[in-house]
Amino acid sequence: MDTDIDWGKLPFGYYPTDYNVRCTFRDGKWGAVEVSQSETVNLHIAATCLHYSQEIFEGLKAFRGKDGKVRIFRLRDNAKRIQDSARGILMEPVPTELFEEMCIKAVKLNERFIPPYGSGASLYIRPFEIGLTPRVGVKEADEYMFIVLVTPVGPYFKSGFSNTNICIMREYDRVAPQGTGRWKVGGNYAASLAAGHRAHEMGYSAVLFLDPKEKKYLDECGPANFYAIKDGKYITPMSDSILPSITNDSLMVLAREMGMEVERRHITVDELEEVSEAAACGTAAVCSPIGEIDDIDTGKKYVISKDGKPGPITTEFVRRLEAIRHGEEPDTHGWITIVE
Repeated sequence: MDTDIDWGKLPFGYYPTDYNVRCTFRDGKWGAVEVSQSETVNLHIAATCLHYSQEIFEGLKAFRGKDGKVRIFRLRDNAKRIQDSARGILMEPVPTELFEEMCIKAVKLNERFIPPYGSGASLYIRPFEIGLTPRVGVKEADEYMFIVLVTPVGPYFKSGFSNTNICIMREYDRVAPQGTGRWKVGGNYAASLAAGHRAHEMGYSAVLFLDPKEKKYLDECGPANFYAIKDGKYITPMSDSILPSITNDSLMVLAREMGMEVERRHITVDELEEVSEAAACGTAAVCSPIGEIDDIDTGKKYVISKDGKPGPITTEFVRRLEAIRHGEEPDTHGWITIVE
């Protein structure tokens, strides 16, 4: 293990590791898996990833458990989602077995960067695929490269699990109706940067986007899914423009196990008056509890947390998911891949 790292102070950012793993699709087939120590990629200046945004990615984590074993959370589900993204923008889907092999290989090769149990830190895994073929006309590539890099990341909440405030703005859309919102493509995140930057300048952690068609329903929360607890039910927005979050899916399973009804449906802005808890959910934070939601356009403030603390259900979600990911509670859903 790399003992020079202060695991608790690591940001959610890039920290150099020893190796990354690569594979190229050429002449109609995926080639051999290659191990690289280089942190750069040699690209043609007309590659489709640079000009026509043929770029897709995933984010998942590996954890060291109390028993010393290393566990990757929902590896196969990330493989399926990157395949859906590939088909969505006419890229070559990475076969599940290849995806799993490369992610496991990247984790094993960089084992000294897997944070110790109890540190709150984890090894973030970033698989991504890019189009390589030079194109000036608008057309998909014939050649692709799939790369898996890993980097250790610290605990999301450095000073303890706590609420953040977010805002609603109607002047920005994250994605278009029937567009790329349901796929994990880099362009979606580029489209959210201006709104996110503005929100941060105003003191908010994220923007709660509204649906891009009617501006009536809740959509994504910055780069994450949104959920709320209303009348004891778990509710989360349903839309073709929302990325199907693997974390959100996991929370819905846990909610049902805790005896809650789960509703994936359109949620109007005014329903925020009636929710007892709300959070953004995703790989980085699991759940980022929301204290207040301010509607910038109307001046309306929705105070979600009356006592200023994360809600009990969200707190329990985080506890249960962390326990499964660290091997403290049994994995009854087949979510965990143990790296031998």
